Parts: sequence; C-alpha cells; structure tokens
Amino acid sequence: MQEIILLVDMFQKQADLEKAIPMENYMKNHFPFLGIKTPERNQILKEFFQETEIIKKPFSHEFVNGLWSLKEREYHYAALAYCQQFKKGFTDEDLPFFEKLITTNSWWDTADIIAPHIIGEIAGKFPAVISKNIDKWATDENRWLRRSAILFQLKYKSNTDADLLYHYCLLNADSKEFFVQKAIGWALREYSKTNSESVRSFIQSHSLPKLSLREARKYI
Repeated sequence: MQEIILLVDMFQKQADLEKAIPMENYMKNHFPFLGIKTPERNQILKEFFQETEIIKKPFSHEFVNGLWSLKEREYHYAALAYCQQFKKGFTDEDLPFFEKLITTNSWWDTADIIAPHIIGEIAGKFPAVISKNIDKWATDENRWLRRSAILFQLKYKSNTDADLLYHYCLLNADSKEFFVQKAIGWALREYSKTNSESVRSFIQSHSLPKLSLREARKYI
C-alpha cells in the first residue's frame, strides 16, 4: 500500500536510535522504537495526512493492519492516530476489529487510547455492545480487555453508568494484575471528579486492592 510505504519513509528519516533506547526502556522493552518523540511524530502525521488526504477517503482496515504488522511502536501509534480521525463514524460492527487491536501488540499505551477514545465512542452510540461484548471483556483472561472494559467510560463524566463501572470494578477486585488494579483506581478517580460522593460511598462499602484505593482517593 503506497501510503504505508510513504509513512515508513517519512518516519525512517526522523529515526534516532539514541532516543529510542530510553523510550524502549520506559515501555519495559516490549517493543522496539524508532526514537521519534510525540511532538515530532504528530508533525510527521499532520504532513502525511495533508499530503495523502487519506483521512478524506473511506476508513482503511488495510492501512491500519499494515502499520500494526510493523514492529516499531511508532507505527502502532500512527495507526491509532489515523483511527481517531474516524472515531465518530465507527459502528457496533467495528468493535471486533478494535478488540483485535487491543489483544495484539498489547500494552497499556495502546489499550488506553482504544478503550476511552474509540470503544467509548462506539458504546455511547451503540449501547447494545456493552451487554454483547464489553461485559465479557470484564472477566476475560486477557488483562487488556479487562482494563478496557473498566476504562471505556473514562471520558463519559455525567453520562457514566456508575452501576456498570462499579460492577466491573467488583468483578476485578480480587485481581492481582497490576494493570487491572491501576485501571480500577484510574476509572474511579476520574469519575470522582464528577460524583465524588458516589465514589466515596462505593470505596467505603467494598473491598478493593490497595493500589486501586490509593488511585481512587486522589481527589476525594
């Protein structure tokens, strides 16, 4: 695909192996990096989108899958930046595609973009996906699906279904998984900005991991 070839060329010209080392270390060496920091990457993508006009064309699964198949993490970020350009147009039929992205090349940095920004957008318009798909994620063996279920309402504020959020938190209250415990705390902390009394009552009435509680209590 010509757009992928062009973007790879643009990224390779800005690659900096010295900068890549601390970036890889920060991500626990799960992925190689080109060494392109976020501001530079965003500028390259802005130029790429303008030059190719790819975001004016129909959404391309081929483009996303092509970038996702590359090993360097910047390409995965680029794929998600592209996806976010289309997030208001996604439907319930797109959910399996993003479930696949959550469960491949998985780590917190990609799951935390997909869950609140894309899954949250889809579920807001097509709430049936909650009982059909996201409920299953909340107890899935895959930690990133569980984290995504807990976090998909992160941007909902007053539209948050508190009962659902608390239900997912309780389903995972016994989890020893760091990223799940962290997600519980983050989701509760974020919702406490909207309804601190509700969150306070919830954490006082239920047993949650210490990490989750520490995160949840930051604003209450």
